[in-house]
Amino acid sequence: MKWCNFFNKISLILQALGCAVLYFVIEAICRHSFTEAWTYMTTKPLVFAYNAAFIFTTMLLVYLFRKRIFWRIFIGGFWLFLGIVNGVLLLNRVTPFTGPDVKNLTDGLSIAKKYLSQTEMTIGGILLGVAVLILLIILIKSPKYRGKLKYKVNIPLILVGVLAFGGITQLALEKRVLSNYFGNIAIAYEDYGYPYCLATTIFNTGISAPRDYSESEIKKIENSEENLPETKSGTHPNILFLQLESFFDPTLVNYLNLSEDPIPTFRKLMKEYSSGYYKVPSVGAGTANTEFESITGMSLHYFGPGEYPYKSILKETTCESAPYVLDNLGYTSHALHNNEANFYGRRSIFPNLGFDTFTSAEYMKDENQKNPLGWTKDSVLTDEIIKCLDSTEGPDYVYTISVQGHGDYPSEPILENPDITVSGAPTDELNNKWEYYVNQIHEMDEFVKELTDALADYPEDVVLVMYGDHLPTMGLTVEDVKNKYLFQTEYVMWDNFGLKKKKENLAAYQMAAEVMDRVGIHEGTIFKYHQARKNTKNYQVDLETLQYDLLYGKQYSYDGVNPFERTKMRMGIYDATLDSLELVSEQDHTYYVLGTNFTPSSQVKINGDWYDTVYVNPTKLIITGKELGDFDRISVVQRSNSSTRKAMTKTHDRSVYALLADSKWKLSSEKPSALDTDLSSETAGSDAETDTESSTDGQ
Repeated sequence: MKWCNFFNKISLILQALGCAVLYFVIEAICRHSFTEAWTYMTTKPLVFAYNAAFIFTTMLLVYLFRKRIFWRIFIGGFWLFLGIVNGVLLLNRVTPFTGPDVKNLTDGLSIAKKYLSQTEMTIGGILLGVAVLILLIILIKSPKYRGKLKYKVNIPLILVGVLAFGGITQLALEKRVLSNYFGNIAIAYEDYGYPYCLATTIFNTGISAPRDYSESEIKKIENSEENLPETKSGTHPNILFLQLESFFDPTLVNYLNLSEDPIPTFRKLMKEYSSGYYKVPSVGAGTANTEFESITGMSLHYFGPGEYPYKSILKETTCESAPYVLDNLGYTSHALHNNEANFYGRRSIFPNLGFDTFTSAEYMKDENQKNPLGWTKDSVLTDEIIKCLDSTEGPDYVYTISVQGHGDYPSEPILENPDITVSGAPTDELNNKWEYYVNQIHEMDEFVKELTDALADYPEDVVLVMYGDHLPTMGLTVEDVKNKYLFQTEYVMWDNFGLKKKKENLAAYQMAAEVMDRVGIHEGTIFKYHQARKNTKNYQVDLETLQYDLLYGKQYSYDGVNPFERTKMRMGIYDATLDSLELVSEQDHTYYVLGTNFTPSSQVKINGDWYDTVYVNPTKLIITGKELGDFDRISVVQRSNSSTRKAMTKTHDRSVYALLADSKWKLSSEKPSALDTDLSSETAGSDAETDTESSTDGQ
C-alpha cells in the first residue's frame, strides 16, 4: 500500500515517461529500425517531445476511471496498434497510414490479400484475437484505484491539459517546429512524427478560406481571363485520357540495368508528338488524386495533407469537371476502369463529376485476362475504348484508368521466361520486384501500340493523352532518378489529325485545359483560368481562391448556385439482356441462359436467390443441377467484384415458360398468365441491392 500510494502521487511523471518509451517503440516500428528511431529522437528532440506529449494528453482520460492500469494499457495498446498498422503498410507502399486510409478501410481490407499471404492474414487475425482476449482478462483482473474520484477536479484539469496541448501545437506551428503542409507525405511523417501527421490527415481536410476571399476578388480573377478567344465552332474531336497505373520510364533509374527498352512505343510517341514531364500529386500511391486533378483541373496542393477529395468533398457535392464542361458542347462522357467499380468509391463519385457511363471490370467480357498478381490486363481496354467511341454519333470524352501495373511487386521471381531481365538493384529482392514491374509496363506499352494503331484508322478525329499516375512503389529517392524529382511521370498527347508538336512540362491539373486549348475549346471556370493565367503572376494564389469558391465558398463564380446536377450514370455502355433459355440436358438439368452483354461477373438469380453460373461468352451462360418449373423467374445480375459481391445492375425478371426457346422443351402445355411481366429496370433496384462500398488503391 505504501508503494501504491507513492506511485499514485507520481503517476503523472511515470505516465509521461511511459508515453515517451511507447512513442519511441512506435517510431521504431514505423521506421523499421531502432537505430533510425534513436537518430530521430536525438536530432529532433522537440518534435519527439511534442508527439510523446500528444500520446500523454490522450492518456489523461485514465484519471476518469478506477481501473487505471487497464485504461493505460488499452490506450497505449491502441497507439501501438496504429504504429504496427503503419509499419506493415510501409513494407508494401511508400505512403504511410493516413486519415483517408481510415475512411478507405473497407477497400484496404478488400485488397489486403494482394499484399499479404493467407498465412500472414491468418496470423494477424490470431494475434489480434489474442490481444483482445488479454485486454478482457486485464479488465477483469486489474486492480482498482481505491482513492476518491474527484470528477470536479479531474475533469477541469484534463480540459486544461488538452487546451495547453492545443496551445503548444499552435506555438510549434508558428515556430516551424511542425508544419501543416506536406509536400511529400512520406517525408513529412519522418520529419514531424506519426501521431501528429496521422491526426493532421484526419482532421485537416478541405481548402481553408483565403484571407482576401470575396465576390470582388473572384470577379477580379475572372476579368483576368478576358484575352481568351471564343470556343471554335463546328465539330470537335473526341478527347481521350489514358491514365496508366504506375507507368514511368525505368531507364531514368540510375542503378538499373535493363536487357532492352521496356517502353519502345511510348518513347517513340514522345519523340513524334507533344510530350513532356507530367507533375502528379503523389508518389507510389494516390491514383485517385492524379485522376481528380486531371478531370477537374484543380490542384491537390490546397487540400488537406494526404486528402482524397473522392473520400471527402465529392461525396457531398458535384464538382466542375471536363465531363460537365464538355457536355454543353455535345460530348458524351465515359469512364473506363479494368478493376472493380467501387475501387476508391468511383461508382458513387463519378456521377458527381458528370460522367454519363462507367464501364468497370464487371462490365468487360475479358475481365478474366489477369496478370500474375491478379490485376486485369490493360489490353482488354482497347475494345472498350472503341466501344465508347462507337456508342454515340457526337464527340466523346473517355477517361480510362488502367490497373495492370499495380503492385505489390513480388520479391521472389515469378515470371518463368521474362521478356526483359533486370539487374543493378541493391538487393536480389529489389531486382525481382523491378523485373516483374518492368515486364508489366512492357505489356502496357504493347497495349499503347495496339490502341494507337486502332485509333489511327478511326473515322473520327481523336486526341489521346497518355501518362503514368505516379511512380511505382520501389522506395525511390531523388538521388535514384536522373530527373531528380519523384512527383512526375511523362505524358504523350497523341492525335490522328495533325496537331502541332509541342514540348512542354505540365501538371496533372493543367492537362485538360491544355487539350481543350489545343482543339479550340475555351469553356469552364477552372479550365479557362488555366488557359489564360498559366505561369503568370499570382497564378497559384488565385487558383487556390478559385478552388475554394467553387467547392467550399459561396460560389460567386456561379452567381451563388451550383449549376452542376448529379448525372444518372449508367453502368456499362450497353445493357445486358436475358433473351431465352435452352434445356441442354434433362438428366442433370443443364440449361443455356442466352442473351447479350454477359461478362464473367454475370450471375443468374432464380426466384431471387443466387445460383452458380458458368460464363461461356457474352451471349451464353450455363446453369446446372436445378430443375426449373414454368413459374420460376430468372434474371441475370452484374455482381460487384468487391468483397460485398452485391448486385449492381440486372436484367428484367423473366418466367421460365417464356424463356424456353424451343416449344418441345416447354414444361407445360399452357402458358401461365402474367408471368412475363417486366419487374425491374436496368439498374439494380428493388431486389438488386446497390453496392455503395468504397475502396482504396493502396498504390
